[in-house]
Amino acid sequence: MTTVPADQQPAASNLKALMTHERWVEVARIAVTGFIALLFWRSLVAVEILWVAIAIGLYPLVKTGVNDLVRERKIGTEIFVTVATLVAVFGGEALAGAVLMVIILIAEFIAELNTDRARASIKSLIGSVPQTALLRTAQGEETVPVSTLRVGDIVLVRPGEKIPVDGRVLSGQGSVNEATITGESVPKDKAMGSQVFAGTLVDSGALDVLVEQLGADTTFSRIIALVENAEAEQAPVQKLADKVAGWLIPVVFIFLIGVYLVTQDVRTIVTLLIFTSPAELGLATPLVMIAAIARAARSGILIKGGIYLESLAKVDVMVFDKTGTLTANLPEVVQVMCVDPAFDEDNLLRLAAAADRRSAHPLAKAVVQAAAQRILAVPEPTSFEQLQGRGVRATAEGHAVLVGNSALLRENGVDVSSTASETDGRTPVHVAIDGKFAGILFIADTLRPGAKAALSHLKANGIQRTVMLTGDNAATAKAIADQLGIDEVRADLMPADKVKAIAEFQSQGHRVAMVGDGVNDAPALARADVGIAMGGAGTQAALEAADVALMTDDLAKIAAARAIARKAYRTVQENLFVGVGVVHVLGITAALLGWIGPIQAAIIHLGPDILVFLNSVKLLKVRISGA
Repeated sequence: MTTVPADQQPAASNLKALMTHERWVEVARIAVTGFIALLFWRSLVAVEILWVAIAIGLYPLVKTGVNDLVRERKIGTEIFVTVATLVAVFGGEALAGAVLMVIILIAEFIAELNTDRARASIKSLIGSVPQTALLRTAQGEETVPVSTLRVGDIVLVRPGEKIPVDGRVLSGQGSVNEATITGESVPKDKAMGSQVFAGTLVDSGALDVLVEQLGADTTFSRIIALVENAEAEQAPVQKLADKVAGWLIPVVFIFLIGVYLVTQDVRTIVTLLIFTSPAELGLATPLVMIAAIARAARSGILIKGGIYLESLAKVDVMVFDKTGTLTANLPEVVQVMCVDPAFDEDNLLRLAAAADRRSAHPLAKAVVQAAAQRILAVPEPTSFEQLQGRGVRATAEGHAVLVGNSALLRENGVDVSSTASETDGRTPVHVAIDGKFAGILFIADTLRPGAKAALSHLKANGIQRTVMLTGDNAATAKAIADQLGIDEVRADLMPADKVKAIAEFQSQGHRVAMVGDGVNDAPALARADVGIAMGGAGTQAALEAADVALMTDDLAKIAAARAIARKAYRTVQENLFVGVGVVHVLGITAALLGWIGPIQAAIIHLGPDILVFLNSVKLLKVRISGA
């Protein structure tokens, strides 16, 4: 007994699902028309029977063509093929017309089938969500449909099972493969409090998951929806191809009328009709875009449409936010400098942490974490005030404490003339106690792993200029930029300043991509030619704010996204130049010289269709540097 390999089973099942009743009817129509044409060629049936077969074959083309003409005022390929076939039939070349129609029908059937296969591969490449879940109840465990679950329910997921919902681990430990969401194949350890996503696989251990998001609200479902909707966002080159196809048909008809007036040869006209068909123009771009978007989704990169795919391929300036993008957004206290001898390092840090413990600012969290690491007893403040853009004011153990930047201390009458300058990429947090300058806590953020390599790869692949736009101070920003080899730094910026900077680059003729967190940088992401959000797996805002969303915080994904985009754009150019341009020019030349007739032309016409199809779907499998 032969066993089908596991990796071939999804493809076989997908093909079976795509072969609907309507498609089987289409197969039968093509087969009948082709068979009768063969019988006529062997002089086994009358020409009238061939006419009936041609009419049966033409029906769907005429129906689609008339609908396009009436509803969209568009002369499509279907009308073109219908006219070509009728010209052949009434010109005494009924067999050539039948062969032409059969080959065109086969080509369009293959194109439509494989386009749908590319669309279907998006889901199969990303994965699937189970339709049932093991619900924990007071009576025990019960298998229920996922559709009956509610937020707040608890589901048990065992080894080898997929998680059916978005939620958090209530109890248990395990290892979860999140490749369906992030594109990363290395499993992640999960324990109590860890976030988990629908469609991901528990490799080992067992998890009790608290349901937080269901159905269409899960990250997985949002990814599927975004990728499926991406096809509607046409790339400029795709729109151009559609426009060219639209005006090419009338031009071709005028050309053919001219040729007929000169040659009076219907056979030549039928041959030319075959090689002037714009069918490949309609196929050259959409299939590439679908395949590229599916390939990116498999790598944990969501590209929301062909328009952004093409823009990303043409980008020459890459702009980055600093905190949380180039850095890991995990600041830590690296030095405590005491200025007032009345306070040693521990006391200074302890009171600063007391003032900061109610603040949600990342730097404040770093101060509190530093005190915890030293196992210091941090008191609860009796008063607390957050001062936007400055720091905090609090009272702890009877002391009035100010923690923030130097401007905060100056505004409160504290002499900070002995303050240290902002150097070496460290951010100084100034502390005043009872109206006196007490010391400085130096905080540094760590570079995101792989950041330097990712930027180097981008520069090696066509990015002319890298820029950091940050609200942080200039010295800290420059220190980070120097470590990463960034070309230009603009610091102390408000969100509106970042938008102006991007507009400035664009006014200089640059195509600009902005990389940020998808929330704080939303205005800049929207202004850029391409907005790229980091860490989309964790935030719905990131998925919605950007044109491209990375499902992890791995900067290498940006290089991968650009590599896929450039490969896709080159593939479209190859399709249009070789698959459409060269083959058709050679065919038209051969027809005008009388080297080939209608039947040979119809057979040769399959060549561009096959070339375009094979060249497009290779994006799903071919190795792309950086992807």
